[in-house]
Amino acid sequence: MDLLGIGVLVFAIAFLILVIFLIKALNSLTKVLGGVEETVGKLPDQMDEISKQTEVILHNSNETILDLNQKMDDLNPIFHIVRDTGEASQRLSSSLVDITNSFKKDSTEGSSKVKEKNMGGLYGALALTYFLAQKRKTLKDEFQQQGAGNP
Repeated sequence: MDLLGIGVLVFAIAFLILVIFLIKALNSLTKVLGGVEETVGKLPDQMDEISKQTEVILHNSNETILDLNQKMDDLNPIFHIVRDTGEASQRLSSSLVDITNSFKKDSTEGSSKVKEKNMGGLYGALALTYFLAQKRKTLKDEFQQQGAGNP
């Protein structure tokens, strides 16, 4: 064998080794591509399942929101009643404060009248009681008129 033949033989052996490595690499690539094909093959079914679950979740969310809106609509009148009750109690307490201040002022006036006229003792106490009773009756009448005017 001459040098040319030895060179071709070495080249053939190297090419054979290269082909063996390429076959192994291609087999591995075939297995990987087979796994990818299997995964991609399952993908439409998985997407259908995900779409169905998403649809169920959206449907349940919509029902929950509708239920919540209905319950809020049911509670709105209660909130209005509570607000109106608070306003009415505020008006009542304001009226009572005004009446109390007026009564206090009038009792001070009655007390000062008793002192001015030197009506001490039993006569002074009777005069003060009469004056306060008259003022109480007047205030009661005013309060009832205010109550009748504001339903």
